Amino acid sequence: MNIEDFRAYCLSFAGVREKMPFGKATSDYDRNILVFYVEDKWFCFVNIDRFDFCNVKCGEERGEELRARYEGIRPGYHMNKRYWISVHFESDVPEETIRDLVRESYERVVAGLPKRAREALAAL
Repeated sequence: MNIEDFRAYCLSFAGVREKMPFGKATSDYDRNILVFYVEDKWFCFVNIDRFDFCNVKCGEERGEELRARYEGIRPGYHMNKRYWISVHFESDVPEETIRDLVRESYERVVAGLPKRAREALAAL
């Protein structure tokens, strides 16, 4: 998987947009963070230059299970460690699992949106 394939996958979900909100950050790493969101809620972000890992939303119990199973899954970098995980690309986490985790993160965020927003997304 490369950044373009990953980006295309994230943008394939209904209503997803992308932005790079940290243009004024002091570090190059932070300036190059690409965020994927639906409505105004983030569900995934990744550094476009390094493409070393992505952060996705995850339930607390699921996150614990995944961290126990894979060395490449760690508590979410710079995020609430209870609800976010970092998934490292060059690790023991299969590409299929990474895609599943991104989809689950998107679905988790959509499930938390108001009914009207969920219905609008379903119509897309």
